[in-house]
Amino acid sequence: MTYTDDYLRDILNRTKTIALIGASMNPERPSNYVGRYLVDQGYRVIPVNPGHAGKSLFGTQVVGTLSEIDAPVDMVDIFRRSEAVPPIVDEALEAFPDLQTIWMQIGVRHPEAAAKAEAKGVDVVMDRCPKVEIPRLLGASA
Repeated sequence: MTYTDDYLRDILNRTKTIALIGASMNPERPSNYVGRYLVDQGYRVIPVNPGHAGKSLFGTQVVGTLSEIDAPVDMVDIFRRSEAVPPIVDEALEAFPDLQTIWMQIGVRHPEAAAKAEAKGVDVVMDRCPKVEIPRLLGASA
């Protein structure tokens, strides 16, 4: 998929709270260092991983599912294999009526789930990483 810089910049500028699916406690895993980077850039990141629920990561408590988040979420950032995406998108659309963006990390694509989200008015980004796009588009350090 091709996304314009304006499309990506708009998403990154309007997003305040990100639910990060597949958050890892291991600092060497991409979901960990990308999540930490997002926090450093001023985003509120809510880590989601049923295997680590109740632990602390990025200065907040890890939740097991999206449905456990009791705050508005602007973006769901998915660090899971492509085949795991459809139920995540379904849960996100159910849990967050005002959801703005589904973001799938590098290597993660699911056109059918993307189309379902887009049909509900949610912007979708596939196969990209905000840690790459933020410095490129917003001028923040990497």
